[in-house]
Amino acid sequence: MPNDVGTMYATWTEPDGAEWALSNTADDYGLFTTNGPAGWGAPPYEIVTDPLSRGGVRVRFVRAEPARLTWPLHVWGETHQQFIDRWRALRGAFLSTLHRGVPGTLRVARPDGSAREIQAYYEDGFTGLAGQNWLSASPVLTLLCPDPYWRDITDTVLPFSYGLATNYLAPYPQVSSSQVLGATTVNNPGEVVAWPQWTVTGPMAALAALNNTTGQQFELTYALAAGQTITITTEEPTVRGPSGENLVSALNWPTAYLWPLLAGDNDVEFNVSGAGVGTAVSLSFRARYEGA
Repeated sequence: MPNDVGTMYATWTEPDGAEWALSNTADDYGLFTTNGPAGWGAPPYEIVTDPLSRGGVRVRFVRAEPARLTWPLHVWGETHQQFIDRWRALRGAFLSTLHRGVPGTLRVARPDGSAREIQAYYEDGFTGLAGQNWLSASPVLTLLCPDPYWRDITDTVLPFSYGLATNYLAPYPQVSSSQVLGATTVNNPGEVVAWPQWTVTGPMAALAALNNTTGQQFELTYALAAGQTITITTEEPTVRGPSGENLVSALNWPTAYLWPLLAGDNDVEFNVSGAGVGTAVSLSFRARYEGA
């Protein structure tokens, strides 16, 4: 946790999962974030327009551009060897994103206990400045974030399951799920769209999923036995079957759209034909935000 109560606390997680505290000012730690991080507000946008004959323009589309964060650090050591060991280890923690081709994760926690994170690649900053790199250095890192939006650090998971209707005339109560397949409202607490992942557990013959708020839908036709699962990812559209096989062809192309959740309430509806005891649908997503 931070030494200064009431300030943000930043961490960097390497692609292999190793975590670095970037806000630890303890004397025996040897590095911390200095004043001046930049680029962690709203991302840059591109507005593409077409000219109109009557004057003015029509907005064709708006696109968020990749974000570039500027993150200043200070690294030091009591001896040259101690400093250089810390410098090399920290440098490797960021440059590993380039050598592995996998982003690291920058996380910022706030005094109220909330936290957001963003995935990033190292781009520049460890080249070294004149007069430094003897007992200390103050690199200013540039981090490229392909997805410019910050996100929650944990998934929001909404489970829905098939439940038999309860016969109120029966002498004994029957148990059914409090959340059943059908129409429901899903709230996305973020500021921009979130891309959900679906996990469907059989038995199932087909799944139909509709977002009534956006009017987008998709259908998946596949015979799923009891206990088998299918995973549907929407951000980078993929459909994986029980053995990891590609089931994208089982969607109702060309009208299928693996839809996102808008910010706020979404009226969604999903129905499973061939459902029975054990049929379940789990909807999970990370809420995304304009800045940290």
